[in-house]
Amino acid sequence: MESGDGWVVRVRPRGSRLTAAQAAAVADAAEAQGNGVIELTGRANLQLRGVTPDSHAPLIAALRAHDLIDADIDAERRRNILVTPFADAATDALAAALEAALAASGLMLPAKFGFAVDAGPLPVLTRDPADIRIERGPQGLTLRADGMATTSPLHDVTDALVLAQWFLDQGGAPGGRGRMAALIAQGARPPGADLPAPATAPAAQPGATGQGMLAALEFGQVPPDTLRRLSRLGPLRLTPWRMLLVQGAHSMPDLPGVILDGADPRLRLRACPGAPACPQAHAATRPLARDLAGLVPPGAVLHVSGCAKGCGWPRPADLTLTATPAGFDLIRHGRAADPAVLRGLHPDQLPRVL
Repeated sequence: MESGDGWVVRVRPRGSRLTAAQAAAVADAAEAQGNGVIELTGRANLQLRGVTPDSHAPLIAALRAHDLIDADIDAERRRNILVTPFADAATDALAAALEAALAASGLMLPAKFGFAVDAGPLPVLTRDPADIRIERGPQGLTLRADGMATTSPLHDVTDALVLAQWFLDQGGAPGGRGRMAALIAQGARPPGADLPAPATAPAAQPGATGQGMLAALEFGQVPPDTLRRLSRLGPLRLTPWRMLLVQGAHSMPDLPGVILDGADPRLRLRACPGAPACPQAHAATRPLARDLAGLVPPGAVLHVSGCAKGCGWPRPADLTLTATPAGFDLIRHGRAADPAVLRGLHPDQLPRVL
């Protein structure tokens, strides 16, 4: 995708995992073929920024050499799978089997249609984007259509493909677009979904876990050398929470951009790259968000968006500041394009307003 600072290239690691060699390859590629910016996305993918027409081919070659590129675009599009960072070997095997089945299926699903393999003791991905969810309930593995409060038993991964085909047969993707939750909201109900959905785990916090250290990243960005150093501490699992799980680590040195304190006010911030990185942004976003972080109460979310598209946080936030040619609009409990309660605010006014 073209942006204000060059092309943005998405990397979709298999199973949401990076080995030390793969992490080093991504870091090297970001510095050699991009502008050194690596971002973790809300779908547990990576993005490299600042890629140029001349550097794109060497970048792809470097990533392909470390098994980070699919054979073709259709295979990559279907391989839209979130995997719980707390996966055990059986869950990893389940995700790999689903990946192989999708690659062989030929299903023509919408580009944003995705799967979650969330088969830990309690689901942790229920707040994150997925259309078909594999979870673990009291009676074993279950399959749930997003938007449903009930679920069905999962016998093997082909059940997930059958549910995806049901979504298409029900007209869930008119014009090649559509999501499962929207279809369910229209009254469609998949057959056999009569088991209660499992309880949901609390939102993950940075710091020590039973599987390793969760390292939160300011604005979801990880400097290349930080990525290298984290990968030397243990294998990495990507999350959709702007965090990396360093498996097996029990402590962590002070690293640039890494947050280990769940009370850090920067965790309450959401912001797109803003100007000048995005040509559609009307103002810089992240420096402003950082300046305002201390005014955001615990538990709340402040979203600073460079324009009304709201790419940095497509969900409602407690407070949203949307940049416009006339200044910042303030939206309460809404998205970047929702009606504002105050308009045209100068950045100097914002601390007092907040």
